[in-house]
Amino acid sequence: MPDTKRPAACTLRFLGAAGTVTGSRFLIKTPACTTMIDCGLFQGLKELRLRNWQPLPLAPNEPGSVILTHAHLDHSGYLPALCRDGFRGRILATHGTQALCGIVLPDSGHLQEEEAEYANRAGYSRHSPALPLYTEEDARQSLTRFAPVPFSTPIEAGAGFRATFRHAGHILGAATVLLEIDGEHERRILFSGDLGRPSHPLLLPPEAPPACDAIVVESTYGDRIHDDALSIHLFDEAIARTAARGGIVIVPAFAVDRTEIILFHLRRLIQQGTVPTMPVYVDSPMALAALRLYKDAIVRPGSEIRPEARGKPELLDPGRLTEVKTVDESIALNDLRGPAVIVSASGMATGGRVLHHLAHRLPDEKNTVILVGYQAEGTRGRSLLDGAKSVKMLGRYVPVRAEVVNVPAFSVHADRAEIITWLRGAPSPPKEVYVVHGDPAAAESLRAEIWKQLGWNVVVPRHLEQVRLG
Repeated sequence: MPDTKRPAACTLRFLGAAGTVTGSRFLIKTPACTTMIDCGLFQGLKELRLRNWQPLPLAPNEPGSVILTHAHLDHSGYLPALCRDGFRGRILATHGTQALCGIVLPDSGHLQEEEAEYANRAGYSRHSPALPLYTEEDARQSLTRFAPVPFSTPIEAGAGFRATFRHAGHILGAATVLLEIDGEHERRILFSGDLGRPSHPLLLPPEAPPACDAIVVESTYGDRIHDDALSIHLFDEAIARTAARGGIVIVPAFAVDRTEIILFHLRRLIQQGTVPTMPVYVDSPMALAALRLYKDAIVRPGSEIRPEARGKPELLDPGRLTEVKTVDESIALNDLRGPAVIVSASGMATGGRVLHHLAHRLPDEKNTVILVGYQAEGTRGRSLLDGAKSVKMLGRYVPVRAEVVNVPAFSVHADRAEIITWLRGAPSPPKEVYVVHGDPAAAESLRAEIWKQLGWNVVVPRHLEQVRLG
């Protein structure tokens, strides 16, 4: 009898970022090899954060490689735990992503150790003792597994796998990843990672998709359109109002890229004379390290910086900029009198030095908190965005009397129209589009819009769902 056995399948499994906006983890498996695209932390709601403590549905040493789209923790932050638990393959990433992970991952481990120690000392943890998910040393060890890859250069990522990194325009080093899989029928799968905006003031815009069989696309802002003019107006007016009443502006900003955009716009405001020259403090060692990388990229030939910004590191200096490096210098800002601006991590107020600034400044109505990025459900930033009258931080509830202003278009995520425009740039329709990395409403909205405008086969996968490719 003829052998009618079907050839073993190539499969894609959604280990994260399905039904939620965090925890990007995608597993590609063939008979010859297994690889992961991204290895991120779940953030936000407790039920999501608890997933970080659950073992992966595969052995840590099973993937031959991890291919990393960019350095944000919801895409890279689980790598230290994976490596500690036995992963021994290569972590393939662009040079910019490797450099930023060298800052972001040890900082994440340090903060987790710090928060566990503080919880034990203050006695507000339900666990005895409270433990970090991983340590700073775990993170440093994971960095030894990185193998930097240039943009636009195919590289072997495992048996029968080739990966090509293309500009995503999201943060320094961010890439879309084209994965080419050999076999009876070659398959080409494109992962958007986090897709940037064409209007980013510093970075090159995202490259159009190449021809491919399937696209895995993010949907963080899949249900809305950014209004750049309105956001700039809101930002400018909030700074001006707060300065006029002698208050302090607190900007919880993602340490990577968002701090640079804030400094860019503060320089513009001050140079225009819209607000008086005032001190600006960047209080985050990680943000300061990232700022140095951005300034280096601006002056380095052949980088991913827009031509009009190359050679101009002063674009990131609003004038009276102070780098706050030590804990004592950070604490001393409690005595600061306005007007002034404090930019501090983290962007969703989930940890870091910004918590102490918020605890100190939120009760005073002279002050303002400006939210400049996506605020995931279950975070303190989301509570402030939703108008909470008090927020819990550092074991106690803090009243919210300060003004809270949302500036959504300062996000470096593409909105629904920009994602559709990017997809439309593909030379031919893919067989499937998988919408990930968005809250359910955002993912469904983008799915419906892709079907309406492009007529493509598009689905929103479920957590841990597995699909056959090709």
